[in-house]
Amino acid sequence: MSARVSTGVPGLDAMLGGGLLAGTLAVVYGATGIGKTHLGLTFADHGRAADGARGVVLDMNGRGDSQQHDEYAARLFDWSLKEWTHTVPPMTDPYPAPDQMDAFYCNALKWVGRVRDFQVPTLDGAWEFDWNWKAMYNHALHTVRPFFYFHFAAGTRRVVVDGVEPMDQPADSIQFWMFDELYRKTIHRDAETMGMEICLPVWKHREFIDAHRYEHASLTTLLLVTTEETRLEDLLARKVAVGDLGATANTILVMGSERVGNRVARLLSVIKHRGSAMSDEIVEYRVDAGGLQLG
Repeated sequence: MSARVSTGVPGLDAMLGGGLLAGTLAVVYGATGIGKTHLGLTFADHGRAADGARGVVLDMNGRGDSQQHDEYAARLFDWSLKEWTHTVPPMTDPYPAPDQMDAFYCNALKWVGRVRDFQVPTLDGAWEFDWNWKAMYNHALHTVRPFFYFHFAAGTRRVVVDGVEPMDQPADSIQFWMFDELYRKTIHRDAETMGMEICLPVWKHREFIDAHRYEHASLTTLLLVTTEETRLEDLLARKVAVGDLGATANTILVMGSERVGNRVARLLSVIKHRGSAMSDEIVEYRVDAGGLQLG
C-alpha cells in the first residue's frame, strides 16, 4: 500500500482514503478567495508535525497583488513566512546563510500570460523563446532550484505552488509551462543530479552532495489553480483541456460555492484520486480563525 500524506485538514484525509499518496501531484481548482491558499498553507505547515520539516511555498502570482500568505501563516500557525532570496549562479558558493533555511517562501517566477507572449518567430516560420526572456528565466532558476534543493536536503517533503491564473487554453499558459518544467526537472529530479548541477565544481562539494541525498519520489506536490468558474456545479462539469495539468495529476480537488437558502455555502469535492478509495461526497467547509474546517 502506498504511503499516505496527511493534508492537515480534519475530515479531508478521510475523504481521500487516508490522505494524499506520497510522491504524487494533487491539483486544487477553485475561484479566487475560495480558500485554496488556506488549504495550501495548512498542508505545508503540517509537514512540521508529519515529516519533521515544513513544506515550501512557491508563489507564481505575477500581478503584484498579495495573496496574504505571510498574514495567513502568522495568524493560523504562528509561522513567520520569510522569503527565500539566496541565488546560486554557476561556480559560486552554493550554501545559503542559516537564516535562509528558515525561508520557506519564494516568488521568483513572476511571469503570467500566454507562452506566445514570450516567444519570437524564427526564419523558418516556427516560434522560439525570446533570448532576453530566456536569460531572465534562467537567472530566476538560480534562485528557485536552490530553494527546493536545500530545503529537500534539510527534510522538507511537501511542495505548494500557488498563484496559477485561469487560462482558456492551459497549453497556452506560461505558468503551466514553467510548472511542468519545474516539476519534471527540479522537484522530481534525483538528489545527486540536483546537487551536482547546483554545487559546482562538484569535486569541491562532493561530501555535501553525498551527505544530503533525499528520495525525490517521496515529494508530494499541491498545485493551486485559480478558475473563472465559481460555482461547484460548474467546476464539476469542467472539461480537462489540452495542457491542463489536472489530466496527469494523481488527485484533483475542486472548491466552489453554491446558494443554500439565503446564504452562500463553500463546498469541496474529490473528483479524482488514483490508486486509492475516495469519498464521493460534496462536503461543506468554512474558513475561520482556525483555518479551513470541514463539516
